[in-house]
Order: sequence, then C-alpha cells, then structure tokens
Amino acid sequence: MTTRADPSAATASALRARTRWQRLARRNQLALTGALVALVLALGLGTQRQPAWFPVTACLVVVVLAAFLLRYPAVLLVGLVAAAMTWGLRWTGQADVTPGDLVAVSLAAGAAAWFALVRQGQPLRGATGELMIVDLRDRLAAHGRIPALPDGWRVESVVRSAHADAFSGDFVVATTHRSGPQLEIVVVDVSGKGQEAGVRSLQLSGAFGGLLGAMPREQFLPAANDYLLDQAWDEGFATAVHVAVDLQSGEYWIASAGHPPPAHLHAGSGIIEVLGTVGSPALGVVDELRCRGVVGRIDTGDTLMLYTDGLVDSPGLSLEQATDRLLGVADEVLATRRGGAPAVLDGLRSDDSDDRALVLLRRD
Repeated sequence: MTTRADPSAATASALRARTRWQRLARRNQLALTGALVALVLALGLGTQRQPAWFPVTACLVVVVLAAFLLRYPAVLLVGLVAAAMTWGLRWTGQADVTPGDLVAVSLAAGAAAWFALVRQGQPLRGATGELMIVDLRDRLAAHGRIPALPDGWRVESVVRSAHADAFSGDFVVATTHRSGPQLEIVVVDVSGKGQEAGVRSLQLSGAFGGLLGAMPREQFLPAANDYLLDQAWDEGFATAVHVAVDLQSGEYWIASAGHPPPAHLHAGSGIIEVLGTVGSPALGVVDELRCRGVVGRIDTGDTLMLYTDGLVDSPGLSLEQATDRLLGVADEVLATRRGGAPAVLDGLRSDDSDDRALVLLRRD
C-alpha cells in the first residue's frame, strides 16, 4: 500500500478548463480587445445616464478581465481607455466621479498593464504553468509508486512538502527485480525547498529510477553521485538511503549517503535498532563516493523505517532527542496497529517548514 500526496482529479480538470479558455482568448485577441473596449465605453455611458446602476468603478472588472485574457499591448489599451473615460467624465462634469474613483481606476489600469508585462516575460505563469506543475507533480509521484509485492509484505510511503507547496524536495523511488523476488527502495532528500527543489527532484527521480535495479546494489549510490556531479548545479547535493530486500528470506542490505539512519523495529523483542549507515558524505559532494552497507533480516511482524531529516529537525531538540521522539511515536503507532506512515507523521506534529518523507517496509 502506498500513500502519496497526489493532486486531485478535480484540480487538474479545473486547470485544464482554464487553459482551454486561455487558448480561446489567444486565438481571438482582436475581437476580445474590441469587445472589452466597447464594454468600458458602454459603462461610461451608463454612468452618465444611470449612475446608481452603473458606477464608474464597474470598469475595474473589465480591466481585470483584460489582464487575464489579453496580451500586454491590448491590456494597456483597455486600461488607457478606462482611465481616459473616467478622467473625461470628471473633467466634463457629465457624471459624479470622485477623486477616489479616479485613483482606483488609474491604479487598476497601471497594475493590470504591469501584470501583463511580467506574464509576457514568464510564459509559465497562469493556467498553463499551473497545469504543467500538476503534470510534473504527477510524474514525480508516479516514480515513487511501490510495485506489487508478494503476500506478507507491505510498503507504506508518504511525502509531505514544506508549507504544503506543490513540490517536495523529498522523493521515493522503488523497483522490483524480474530475475528474483527482490525489492529496492531509495529515499532521497534534495537540497533546498519549494518549486526549484521540486524540479531537481523530478530530474533526479527519473535518473535514479533508471539506475535502480540496473546494476549491483553496491554501485547504485556511487553512480547516483556521479550523475549529480555531472549536473553542476549551484546547490547540487542530496542525501539518500538505499535498501535492497530479498522478499523470500527477508534479508536486507542498506547503505546511506549523508542520510539519517534507518531504524529496524523488531516485533519479537520490541527492540528498536538504529542502523549505523552514517559515514558517507551526501551525493554531489565528493568525486568518488564510498558507502559502507549494513545487513540484517526482517522477520514476521518487523518494520524497517526510512525517513528524511524533516522528521527529526525539531527546534529545541538535539538530533538524538528528535530521533528518539520519532522512534517512540513509530513504536507506539505500529505496536498498537493504530495506523501506518501517515499516522506516524501526524503523531509527530513536526514543523511543516521542511519537506518530510517516511517509508515503512513491513512483513506481516
């Protein structure tokens, strides 16, 4: 079972509808510009004859529509017509136009023109850009879907972005082997937050997904390190933990690159074992990465827990104290079977200023 923070179908549908309207508007710029200018002039005439029904500030609605539907020159034209009409009514005394009306319409016209100018230089703004973000987020979520597993094995995965942003710098990649019952999972924490980190996450998740399972497990993190170095990003490091599990015997191998240590919750003894994988630097820091793997065995009832540092970065607590808190919450939730990965995150009530990812590999 996999739990992910995927965008809803309703959100994507709404963005696509907005995009269709935007495309229609682009194809009919001249007609739409003429219609909005005519509407501004009609509102001016209405202000002269029926000011109670047609206040001059009603043209602000037209200016806002122009800002979203028209290109910069057309927005500027509509704004100038609205401002000129308002000033003309004031100067000629044909309608009761207050100084506040003049300021409001003039400022709205200027703001609309500025918005259109900025949007013109950044084509990914607006509905099209939002739809692309939804698509990229879908792709990132798809890379982290856990393949179907044999009976007796479950994986729960949850990723939450900082401040509920569209993108997260944390991601999960998983694969199973065709040659035998083996599962490999990688949890990665990319430096930075927000959309920039999310775009890097998308690129790395695609690359790491191609590497995972295509080479011996010991070579994966060094190959991932080489790939990251080749990107030459200004802020180009990431931490990662990689686990390979034999789904018949339960034996596993884990290696880490600058990542918080995984934990093995032993059901039989109740012991929580913190696996000592720390020692290698983060990906993208050194030219030749050397990782030391540790081995173990997942027995019936056991849980292997992988997580990112967003779960243990707690103000006022040391890393050791925050890790103990995480392990305590995980043990309480899992031992009482009150839930899985989402319940552990909710029980932590951790700060949402950092991305957070948690993976639980359980053998029933």
